Amino acid sequence: MTPPRTQQIPVVVLAGFLGSGKTTLLNHLLRNRAGTRIGVIVNDFGAIEIDAMTVAGQVGSTVSLGNGCLCCAVDASELDTFLETLTRPSAGLDLIVIEASGLAEPQELVRMLLASENPHILYGGLVEVVDAAEFDGTRERHPEIDRHLAVADLVVLNKTDRVGEAEQERLRATVAELSGPAAVISAVHGRIDPELLFDPALRPDGEEKARQLTFEDLLREEGDGDHGDHLHAAYESADFTSDVPMDPRRFIAFLDSRPEGLYRIKGFADFGAGDRDNKYALHAVGRFLRFVPQPWARGEQRLTQLVMIGAGIDTEALRAGLTGCRAEPLENPEPSRTSADGFDTPDAERAMWGVLRYVQQAPEPEGVPMDVEEAAAEA
Repeated sequence: MTPPRTQQIPVVVLAGFLGSGKTTLLNHLLRNRAGTRIGVIVNDFGAIEIDAMTVAGQVGSTVSLGNGCLCCAVDASELDTFLETLTRPSAGLDLIVIEASGLAEPQELVRMLLASENPHILYGGLVEVVDAAEFDGTRERHPEIDRHLAVADLVVLNKTDRVGEAEQERLRATVAELSGPAAVISAVHGRIDPELLFDPALRPDGEEKARQLTFEDLLREEGDGDHGDHLHAAYESADFTSDVPMDPRRFIAFLDSRPEGLYRIKGFADFGAGDRDNKYALHAVGRFLRFVPQPWARGEQRLTQLVMIGAGIDTEALRAGLTGCRAEPLENPEPSRTSADGFDTPDAERAMWGVLRYVQQAPEPEGVPMDVEEAAAEA
């Protein structure tokens, strides 16, 4: 039985020690949101003028936590209280960013999000911002930064204009070693391509003409001089399309062994005889993976269509790997065991168990499904 579909809003955790540039990066995202409506939860305001801030014309779309540390909430239900405000349909948000305190424990924030019972949110990844010029000193004073990097999905090595090229390479190597499979990108003034974190949600013409002044408008007046920067140069993307169904076992094996630096995978997978009724929307960020079955529309062409985004990835190798995940028709199919396209239907259905592990089910008694606990532990 297909679980009911619910519109889910990605929630991105933005972390990093004091002075690393989290607020600057957030300001940049809000300047360059490209029609995407962003809600923000902040508990370390920095340079943000909260009184003047609105998010995409929605007064009250910003949830302020005062001097408290979000990760110190007693349980996930307290975070849900804040998220409930931003996930109301009237807010019309496409993305929520939690700017964590500079002294927050990112792993606890991730656990809280994964354990959340709010059906309208989806984990969007942990972005850890590192000050390149102060990294060694910060690490000496706060050795816990190693633990923070180890749970990151994306590391932004910020303020690279303040260090030389050789020093930057040394820092990148150190950060990459500490962060494992996470993508690592360099930045100046927190300028990263927003597509790393979210897809532009362009609105129909006229939808945003009559609205209040937004934070994006306020920030644009300041100008940041980055119009000539080629932000996309910090990452690579690869697309994959197949009209042959994917073999569930091979595909899961590919996803389980995805290479370092591959930050996001998005799109739809066709598993053919494994599930004739549904295509599977795929959402992968860092080590987090989720499938959402969605009914095929009448007359819709059945394709697997994926986009992969990361830093330092071998795009051709990724495409080749996915090509090897396509299902192979049986050479001598038995009519009683095969579908019209020559695939072994019972075997394909059994193979779907690996995929179904990553389909969100109803909460367990304690509110945390087993695969979510595993994802949090792995993170």
